Amino acid sequence: MGFKVAVVGATGNVGREMLEILAERAFPADEVVALASRRSLGQEVSYGDHTLKVRALEHYEFADVDICLMSAGSAVSKEWSPKIAAAGAVVIDNSSFWRYDAEVPLIVPEVNADAVTGFRRKGIIANPNCSTAQLVVALKPLHDRAKIKRVVVATYQSVSGAGKDAMDELFSQTKAVFTVDEINPKKFPKRIAFNVIPHIDVFMEDGFTKEEWKMVAETKKILDPKIKVVATCVRVPVFVGHSEAVNIEFENPITAEEAQDILRNAPGCLVIDKREPGGYVTPYEAAGEDATYISRVREDPTVDNGLVLWCVSDNLRKGAALNAVQIAECLINRKMIEAKRKAA
Repeated sequence: MGFKVAVVGATGNVGREMLEILAERAFPADEVVALASRRSLGQEVSYGDHTLKVRALEHYEFADVDICLMSAGSAVSKEWSPKIAAAGAVVIDNSSFWRYDAEVPLIVPEVNADAVTGFRRKGIIANPNCSTAQLVVALKPLHDRAKIKRVVVATYQSVSGAGKDAMDELFSQTKAVFTVDEINPKKFPKRIAFNVIPHIDVFMEDGFTKEEWKMVAETKKILDPKIKVVATCVRVPVFVGHSEAVNIEFENPITAEEAQDILRNAPGCLVIDKREPGGYVTPYEAAGEDATYISRVREDPTVDNGLVLWCVSDNLRKGAALNAVQIAECLINRKMIEAKRKAA
């Protein structure tokens, strides 16, 4: 018998991607249930060659669910994840609510899969922020080789990270530019079409945004608390795919060539780095792909033992849905869970 999987938030960008990836990867599920709020009741979503009718989360019984992929926001996860876990399902949550809980593992399988054992404390595993996920996939093999001291990262984050309404706003504003219609920002504080906005999430007292704080806190929890991290997070008029310019300072010497070789052999990474026009990856090419792409690896002459690189990934996949499914696969492959129906 296979597993029963529930996807909460199945009508959202990430929820739909979760269903697609479960089907793509032939996840060992006998049954997949699509759940969302009552206002989405009866909507249809795709799961491979099948169409699923969306059911209401509020009225669903989780007694026979083995794995719950949660992508419905922090408020919903705060209320429902403990209830679902208490019913005996492992919750893999894509919101930010559980990421900083010391009793909840924050997992990127290519980086810290061994920490997944901590799920038994609360029955919940947290998925990192989309910009953090691709960053630590690139940093981990380099950290193992030369020990990272400090990371300075500037992100170029697509609008899909802010949801379907944000994607619709970019589309409508872009259209309005060409038809000379009025542009009224709603989802974003300023116009996003043909513009960039150095502001993601709320501002904090120290002047950083919460998105920037997330990258710092999550990198430390996943990779190494001793690494110093500073981030500037920027929203750009791209539909899918986050990009990052990353400056890394190491304790030990490492050349650009060594770094390229290490990353070529690292799980989850693909190096596309030709020093010529077009010899790098952009978010357009990364959309729909699973890998974290690394380009423009070079030595930083302003610090001892420094490198600079360009990092691109599909934020809906590795940054969210794919990572969640990989966590579930990790639990199964390590025989840390078994299907309730089989157990019965």
